[in-house]
Amino acid sequence: MGLGAVGLLMTINQTFALKLLGFYPIGNAFIYYLIGLFLSAALLIFPARKADTERLPWYDWVLAGAALGGAIYLGLNGLRMTQQGWEYFAPLEATLVATMMLLLVLEGVRRCGGWAIFAVALLFGLYPLYAGHMPGFLWSNGFGLGETIRAHVMGAESIVGVPMQVVANLIIGFVVFGIALTITGGGEFFMNFATALMGRSRGGPAKVAVVSSAFMGSLSGSAVSNILTTGTITIPAMKRSGYSREYAAAVEACASTGGTLMPPVMGAVAFIMASFLGVSYGEVMMAALLPALLFYLALLLQVDNYAARKGLTGMPAKDIPRVRETLLSGWPYLLSLSVLIYMLLVMRLESQAPYYATLMLLVISLVRRQQRLRISQVLDFFYQLAHGVGSLVAVLAGIGLVVGGLSYTGVAGAFSRELLLYAGDSIPLMLAAGAITSFILGMGMTVSACYIFLSILLAPALVGAGLNPLASHLFILYWGMLSYITPPVALAAITAAGVAGANSTLTSLHAVRLGAVLFVLPFLFVLNPSLILQGPLLSVIASAFTAMTAIWLVAAAMEGYLYRIGSVGVRMRCALLIPAALMIYPEWISDLLGFLALALCYLIAVMRTTKCAGITKCST
Repeated sequence: MGLGAVGLLMTINQTFALKLLGFYPIGNAFIYYLIGLFLSAALLIFPARKADTERLPWYDWVLAGAALGGAIYLGLNGLRMTQQGWEYFAPLEATLVATMMLLLVLEGVRRCGGWAIFAVALLFGLYPLYAGHMPGFLWSNGFGLGETIRAHVMGAESIVGVPMQVVANLIIGFVVFGIALTITGGGEFFMNFATALMGRSRGGPAKVAVVSSAFMGSLSGSAVSNILTTGTITIPAMKRSGYSREYAAAVEACASTGGTLMPPVMGAVAFIMASFLGVSYGEVMMAALLPALLFYLALLLQVDNYAARKGLTGMPAKDIPRVRETLLSGWPYLLSLSVLIYMLLVMRLESQAPYYATLMLLVISLVRRQQRLRISQVLDFFYQLAHGVGSLVAVLAGIGLVVGGLSYTGVAGAFSRELLLYAGDSIPLMLAAGAITSFILGMGMTVSACYIFLSILLAPALVGAGLNPLASHLFILYWGMLSYITPPVALAAITAAGVAGANSTLTSLHAVRLGAVLFVLPFLFVLNPSLILQGPLLSVIASAFTAMTAIWLVAAAMEGYLYRIGSVGVRMRCALLIPAALMIYPEWISDLLGFLALALCYLIAVMRTTKCAGITKCST
C-alpha cells in the first residue's frame, strides 16, 4: 500500500509539474523510480511459488529491496547515463546494477505474466547475443553479454521504452480513476443501471450480463477480473431464469472479453497503441467505439433470439430498480465519466483528465453520506493500485526486452519486409497470416504483450500493403483477444465456467458460437475504415447500417430465430448467412445484392409459414 501511495504521489507530481520539495526528475529517471516502486510491489504481492501464497517469505523482501535500490541508483544517474552513453560504455558498478535489474525484471514477468511470457521475453531479450548466427533475414550483427544488458536496462528502446513510458504518462491515471469509480460504488450503480434498462425484456438476466460487463469491462480492462466481479451476480441470475450453466458462463465470458476495448476507459493496450501510432488516445477511443458497439449488439441479439426460441422471460419486477431512481443515485459516476470524455476529446488533456475526473468523484463522495469512503476503503484503494500497476509494470518491463531485442538488431523491419515479399499483392493472405499469428500468440500472452510483439513485426507489413494504420493495429489487437474465449486456452470461458459450475469445454464452444461475430469484425473494419469512423459521414452511416444488418443476420443464423417469422430450420439458417456474407464485403453492389437476398429469404420464409398454417409440425 505504501509503495502504491508513493508511486501515485510521484506520478501526480510529474504529470502536473508540481515540483514538490523541488523533486522533478527527468524522463528516464522518473521511469526508473516508478519501476522500482511498482516492481517491488509486484514482487511482494505476487508469490514466487504456490507454497508462498499464504505467507510473505524473507527472500521476497530482499528482492523487493534490491529492485527499489537498483532503480534508485539508475534514477539518480539518469542524466549521466544519457550524457555519457552508458548503454555503450558504463562504469562497472552500473553494469552490475543493470544485470541485477534485468534478472529482477525477468522474475517479475514470470510471477505476473506466467512462464509463457517469461520464455518469450528471455528468448527475444537475448536475441542480440545469437543474432549473428541466424540465417537469412534473421541475421544481424551480434552483441556481447555486457552490451546486451546495458542496452536493455540503460538504453531508450527496452525496459524504459514506449510501453513503460505509456504506463508512467497515461495508464496510471486511468487505473486510479477505475479503482476510484469502483470503490465509491460505481460497480453497483452500473449493475443496477443495466438491470433497470434490460431486466424486463425477455432473457433479461443475460442482457443485464452483457450490458453490465460492457460497463465494468471498460473500467477494469481485464476480462478475468470482470467475470469474477459481475459474473458472480449475473451468472446465477441467468441460471435461475432458465439458461443452462454453460450458456450463462459463455455469455459472461464473451461480454467480459469485449469490455477490454469498450470506451471510454479501455485496457492498457489502447494507450500503448496510441503511443505506437503517434495519435491521441481519444482518436483510438473513437476508432474502437463502433466495433465495440457492434460486438455488444451481436451479443444482445443472440441472447434475445435464444430467449425467444426458448420462451424465456424477464426478471421479476421486484428485482428491477427504476431507471429514474437509479440515475438519481448514480449521477456522480455519469458526471465524472462525462468530464473524462470531454477532457479527452475536446480539451485533449489525456494525462491529466483521469485525475480531474477522480478528484471530482472523490469530492462528491465526501459530501454524499452513502458514498463517503471509510479508512478501510482508502487502504484498499492503494492496495489495488499497487496490485494493478505492479502487475502491468512487471509484464510490460519484460515485454520491453522483446521490443529492445528486435529493435537493436533491426530484425523487426526485416521481418516485415519478408512478409510483404512472401504475401505479394495478396492482402487476404496477409490478413489470414496475421490473424493466425495473433491468435496463437494470444494463447500464451496477455493482450498487451501479444499486441506489442506483433505491432513491431506484423503491423508495418499490413500498413505497407496499403491498409489503414489504425485499422491494422486494431485488427491485431482483436485477434489477440480471441484466445480468451477460444479453445484450447479460453481463459475467460474457463474462469466463467468455474463461477457457473459448468463444463469448461462446453462453455468454450458456446462462447465461440456467441462470439462468432468477433471473428468477422476485424476483417470488416480493416477492409472498411468507415467502421472505425474514418471517412465521410454518409459513408460511416451507410457502413454502420450494413454492418448492423449483417450482424443481425449472423445472430439469427446462429440462434435459429428470425424476427417476425419465429424459429427457423437448418436450411434457412444457412441461407441467412448468404446475405450476411454479401453485406460484409465493403462494396455497394455486394450490399445491394445482400439486401435483395435478405428480401428473398423473408419472402420464402413467409410463404413457407403461410403454407404450413394449420399443420402441426413443419420445418423451414
